[in-house]
Amino acid sequence: MFSKFTSILQHAVEALAPSLPLQEDFVYHWKAITHYYIETSDDKAPVTDTNIPSHLEQMLDILTQEEAERESGETGPCMEYLLHHKILETLYTLGKADCPPGMKQQVLTFYTKLLAHIRQPLLPHINVYRPVQKLIRLCGEVLAAPTENEEIQFLCIVCAKLKQDPYLVNFFLETKKPGGTEVSKDSVLAPDTGQSSAQEKADHPKEPQAAAAASTSSPTANNNNNNNYNLVTSLLNLTKSPDGRIVVKACEGLMLLVSLPEPAAAKCLTENTELCQLLTDRLVSFYKALPQSIDPLDIETVESVNWGLDVYNLKEDAAVFAGKRALISFLSWLDYCDQLIKEAQKSAAAVMAKAVRERFFVSVMEPQLMQTSEVGKRQVTSKALLQEMIYFLLGEDTEPETSATITQNPLRHRLIEHCDHLSDEISIMTLRLFEQLIQKPNQHILHSLVLRGLEERNYLENKPQEERESLENGQLNDSLDLEEDPLFGDDVCPDSRLSGSDWPTSSPPPLSPDHLKCDGKTEVHKIVNSFLCLVPDEAKSSYHVEGTGYDTYLRDAHRQFRDFCGVCQQWDWRGNPKPFEKCNLDLPFFEGHFLKVLFDRMGRILDQPYDVNLQVTAVLSKLSMLPHPHLHEYLLDPYINLAPGCRSLFSVIVRVVGDLMLRIQRIPDFTSKLLLVRKRLLGLEPEGITVDHITLLEGVIVLEEFCKELAAIAFVKYHAASSSSP
Repeated sequence: MFSKFTSILQHAVEALAPSLPLQEDFVYHWKAITHYYIETSDDKAPVTDTNIPSHLEQMLDILTQEEAERESGETGPCMEYLLHHKILETLYTLGKADCPPGMKQQVLTFYTKLLAHIRQPLLPHINVYRPVQKLIRLCGEVLAAPTENEEIQFLCIVCAKLKQDPYLVNFFLETKKPGGTEVSKDSVLAPDTGQSSAQEKADHPKEPQAAAAASTSSPTANNNNNNNYNLVTSLLNLTKSPDGRIVVKACEGLMLLVSLPEPAAAKCLTENTELCQLLTDRLVSFYKALPQSIDPLDIETVESVNWGLDVYNLKEDAAVFAGKRALISFLSWLDYCDQLIKEAQKSAAAVMAKAVRERFFVSVMEPQLMQTSEVGKRQVTSKALLQEMIYFLLGEDTEPETSATITQNPLRHRLIEHCDHLSDEISIMTLRLFEQLIQKPNQHILHSLVLRGLEERNYLENKPQEERESLENGQLNDSLDLEEDPLFGDDVCPDSRLSGSDWPTSSPPPLSPDHLKCDGKTEVHKIVNSFLCLVPDEAKSSYHVEGTGYDTYLRDAHRQFRDFCGVCQQWDWRGNPKPFEKCNLDLPFFEGHFLKVLFDRMGRILDQPYDVNLQVTAVLSKLSMLPHPHLHEYLLDPYINLAPGCRSLFSVIVRVVGDLMLRIQRIPDFTSKLLLVRKRLLGLEPEGITVDHITLLEGVIVLEEFCKELAAIAFVKYHAASSSSP
């Protein structure tokens, strides 16, 4: 009570006294603090019962006022006094001793406000960065400490200052000498203060035990244990706080540090701290906390998860589905790892991504993926982590596959096999995984899955030179003309064919050599009509329902193709296919494991569940969208002359249609049943009596829609090519 009265009396005297010059006032407040320790014998009273907080606040106000009254960059006498008399060093000592109780909190606040409010660069000063280094080591020593909030505020302002001037980080890469002392990497660059070497050594107490343990326990620290990055170590310690707000702030601080471009800092970050271990250990622990089984449909209900925005209600989450909280925690940390690696300096990003691959993907996920388990998909956007994830899933091989080599990478083989699994649920989820992968901006994905088998165009028949030339010139051989095939005769689908006036968005280009299809040299309207006429009229039902015509696919095809072109632009896929004379057509053709499974699935479209068919056709349509000339030719040109024993997407569908025409004859009232099933799928008819042959009927509907989608994709790609050609 007496101390509070004294404080009030002091403020009253200061208010009535004439104003002193700033330096005298500054010195007065500092000496008032030092006199407290000389005159006071009771060191158990909390600091809030003393005048120390008030004096420190006054000192900050004076320093701020002094800087405001001077020209930019000029150091005033008060700041000179603070630097010359090592006030920050003294405050650090008082804060470390926490004398009086609560002094550490006051010192942290003073440092934070000083760095935040003073515009001139302070960290390059030896009498600033050295005590700052020491105070950093005190942060995060004790979990749930009463000073945690002040500690994280202090660490974050230091990180922010380093982000403004990244070179300053070299002052915080401390070299540990054999005697236990630490010297910053750039001490030789610090300004000369006139101190003796003995005094300088006295300024470096032994490293705290926690920081030393952190540096030596790092898996890679044994290779180079001479550098300590205590700023990172302290932030890592605070990520273990039970207070979620502290954890988020610590993660933000780490995000700033990993983005610094200094190579020495990046090297120290990955080799001499436990950052990589923290990232992977938490991924593993969150992943292992997931329930043994989660319904994939429940996973789909979880909206996009962003780290740091993890607001939740345990009761509400449990009511939605068991394990939602654990799933969100895992996905949130995965998103943080992804964003951290995305922002990180290039070499640091590569090391962190590799650590995630080795310690999480390979060690934890691979054994489960090799078993019969559900596969989920989530967003990964950082290039380094995406590359490691792709190498983990698909391997690094680039040579063409053969039927004998598809098992060389067991995980890749197992994942592709899961696309054709006995469990429809596993097949659908794995197909969704691949659908996501082929949309990623990574060329290796597409090369590994489909392109490496098409490089030599050896799916084409090895014809004599004169026949090749006629094909190259856009002249169709009689044997290639599908107009001669009874399956595509005018009596099959006269209403479905597109005449010159029926093009939905613009008239077709004139049929001249300059406007033939860019890779297969076939008129586009013949290609479009070929796909539209594949399904016979008696097996079509869309024209009975409004708004389900071919043109409904054009807008989506245009948007998706534009997006794919944006992704693939950097890969230089434009242009014509590889010339025949440069192709090794004598090599035996193998479509590749992935396309083989997709084609096999497509061949069974009449006998598979509706949801499986939707996912198979979704993957194939995405592949058809890709602007690679060989893939376009192989998937979208019905007129290519296939080599013996080879199949294309079109030939697979032709076989399905042939089977369908035979089976239609054995189903009474086929057309009316087909229309009823379509209306039920669209929600236009209520569920009623069970319709026999339901799987076949749903398969026919998917087949019809897929052919319309392929026709739209072919037209959009042709239109884009003709628009861009001179």
